[in-house]
Amino acid sequence: MAPLLSDRELIFINKLVIHFGPDQRGDVIVFSYPLDHTKSYIKRIVALPGETVEIRQGMVYVNGNPLPEPYVPSQYEDLSDFGPVQLPSDSYFVLGDHRNSSNDSRVFGPVARRLIDGRAVFAYWPVDRFGSLSAMRTTEAKTK
Repeated sequence: MAPLLSDRELIFINKLVIHFGPDQRGDVIVFSYPLDHTKSYIKRIVALPGETVEIRQGMVYVNGNPLPEPYVPSQYEDLSDFGPVQLPSDSYFVLGDHRNSSNDSRVFGPVARRLIDGRAVFAYWPVDRFGSLSAMRTTEAKTK
């Protein structure tokens, strides 16, 4: 999930939020890896249940509309194509911000709601990375 998160960075996960409302596009979530439930993954939601997602020359389209992604730096872009795929009514399409080397829904398919453990809220280690994992931090990450 670079540049938002680095390897070995420690984060807080809000596990309660999944019980009180739907996940939103742009949320960074932690979930059980669909192909091996003993592993946890962290990715960003780009498409919601029932939506159609397609990637053309690296641009993500949801229901035919381009999705602005300020959190994906140009050096991490992947200009390949994918889909279109319509998501089941209980699943999300997730992508890593480091697109050119991310193992995400393009590889393992949509993530079922039941596999989501929580939302990544903020980082606390290392200290220089302490802070919220809000949309503001993702936009700032692109400029670094």
